[in-house]
Amino acid sequence: MANPLNPARRKHKLVKAWMHEHVNDPYVQEAQRRGYRSRAAFKLIELADRDRLLRPGMTVVDLGAAPGSWSQVLRERVGPGGRIVAVDVLPMDPIAGVAFVQTDFRTDEGLAAVEQALAGAPVDLVVSDMAPNLSGIDPVDQARSVGLADLALAFAGEHLQPGGDFAVKVFQGSGLAEFEGSMRERFDKVYLRKPKASRDRSREVFLVGKGYSGG
Repeated sequence: MANPLNPARRKHKLVKAWMHEHVNDPYVQEAQRRGYRSRAAFKLIELADRDRLLRPGMTVVDLGAAPGSWSQVLRERVGPGGRIVAVDVLPMDPIAGVAFVQTDFRTDEGLAAVEQALAGAPVDLVVSDMAPNLSGIDPVDQARSVGLADLALAFAGEHLQPGGDFAVKVFQGSGLAEFEGSMRERFDKVYLRKPKASRDRSREVFLVGKGYSGG
């Protein structure tokens, strides 16, 4: 008789359940139909529609861009007159009309590479779908999530033009309220959003800052 506590068996069952959910996920199916690289595209679409984040001709920086579904949406919405700079430490397959910089923007060299790609263009919007590599230890993962959001906010603070917007992913839990307070010091309006495409069990939420005012 199989041991019900067998870790390998339990992991197999979890993977099988995840695959079944993934294959039958309507957002996964729609992403495949529309050619998006992941279902995450629909999170940005909902945020953009609800908070009027995108318009033709914008300059946008996409932090943590790989595999590229957010950059695909940005390319569709800002049009050929816009500029999109996608940034990630991981590789990303090319997207027509998107300048991809594979770098760590926390370093001086990485930041210089991103700024070179911007070529002096004022930034209208910074978006970040960055997430930590999950350890399974909630306090650790939470701290890492807020840390990445802080980095994205610092980048936005250095590069957004007055009136610009910011959208960032962060996990619910310790540090979220303090981070939201930091955003409220810099933006005229701040909204907490949970897109429908974000799975119910996920602790991820998105904060949207409208109208960068400095600080």
